[in-house]
Formats: sequence, structure tokens, C-alpha cells
Amino acid sequence: MVLLYILITIASVAALVAAASARVIRQYERGLVFRFGRVRPDLREPGLTFLMPVSDRLHKVNMQVVTMPVPAQDGITRDNVTVRVDAVVYFKVMDPVLAVVNVEDYRSAVGQVAQTSLRSIIGKSELDDLLSNRERLNQGLEMMIDSPALEWGIHIDRVEIKDVALPESMKRSMSRQAEAERERRARVISADGELQASHKLAEAARTMADTPAALQLRLLETVVEVAAEKNSTLVLPFPVELLRFLENSSSLPSRDRSTMTTE
Repeated sequence: MVLLYILITIASVAALVAAASARVIRQYERGLVFRFGRVRPDLREPGLTFLMPVSDRLHKVNMQVVTMPVPAQDGITRDNVTVRVDAVVYFKVMDPVLAVVNVEDYRSAVGQVAQTSLRSIIGKSELDDLLSNRERLNQGLEMMIDSPALEWGIHIDRVEIKDVALPESMKRSMSRQAEAERERRARVISADGELQASHKLAEAARTMADTPAALQLRLLETVVEVAAEKNSTLVLPFPVELLRFLENSSSLPSRDRSTMTTE
């Protein structure tokens, strides 16, 4: 009977020890085991794992992609414009041992490097690059953050500049510049249209000068267009060439009469 109690006690203690040493690692995690303060080289994979009581400590590392917003940073661009820029960094842990051993808090470290790199990239860039050439700036910013992060076992997936805030005075200046540019284009287009129209009118005038009947046809077309508006009064333009023709016709009989009188 005493032996049975001893066996039950041993089994209970073993069950308690096994329950205390059992750990569950999720699919997106990896486990680091510290045995008497020294990290074990083998990582614990997802699932159920057991530790040695007293001597082992388990540290779980998240292997998911982390989305970290970078607080807005104030800076002066290379062309002396004050801007406020914020960004977002996407990174993940590639080497859990380096991420835990080489840096105290890898999330905070990545955040600080991202802020300093963002301020640096602002000072090296012009305003037009920040507004229209963000892809190249994103790549440069990613390289600046990824360089120290490699020593921490961190891989930078991508970096995106989210917003560029400008002073109100600069916004008004850019608005006036855009308005002036649109007005300049409108004037150029209008002048180009006038130039083309003048070429066509000159060509039409040369054609009508070679063919006087064309002027009469144009006159009739104008009369038809005016009459189509159902106006009560119709103003009919009288060409100067017709007046000259009538003048020449009327002056011919008078010359003939003077000739006959002289004879």
C-alpha cells in the first residue's frame, strides 16, 4: 500500500514537472532556449516543446512582417524648403538569435534608425523629388535602414513615404505657379490657333484673288447662313469688286457719247 502511494506521488510530481516544462510555440513564432544564461544553437520550431526545469528559459520571437509607422519628421530640403514628412517601414526577423542577442529591443532600434534616415534623406533631396520621385527616395531610404539592421538579424522589406506636408505659404506659391503655367499654355495654344487661322485665311484670299467667282459664291453662302437665323432684317454686304465693275460699266457710255460729240 505504501509502495502504491509512493508511485502515485512520483507520477504526480513527474506530471507537474512535465506540465511546467511544456511550452507551445505558435506557427509564426520561433523559440530560443537559454540554458543557464547561454543561448542554445538549435531553434524550437512551432508546436509543443519541452524544457529542462530550472535550467532552461524560453524566449519567443515573432517572425511576422511588422508594420512600423515612422513619426513625422521636420526638415529642410536641399533647396531650402521646410517640410514635414512621415513614412512607414515593413520589416521582419530573419535571424532570431541575432535579433535577441545583438540588440536589446530590435523594434525600438529599427524605429530610431528609420527616423534618423528619414531626416537625412530630407536634407539630401529637393522638394520636387519628394513630391514626384518618391520611388527612388523609398529605395534610398530602404538601403539606409537595411544597412545597420542586417547586423541585428532584421530584413527591411520596404519603406514608403506616406505624406509630405508643406507650409501654407508654399502651397499658395505652388498654386499661383500652377495657375500661371496653365494660363501660359492657354495663351500659347490660342496664339498657335490664330497663326494657323491666318495662314488658312491668307491661302483663301490668294485663291479668291485668282478666281473672282469664288468671292461671289462665298457671298451667297453668307447670305444663306444669315437667312437661316430667321432675322427680320437682312444686311447684305456689297463687294467692292462689284462696285468697281458697275463703275466701269457706267463710265463706258459717257466716253462714247463724248467721242461722238467731238466728231
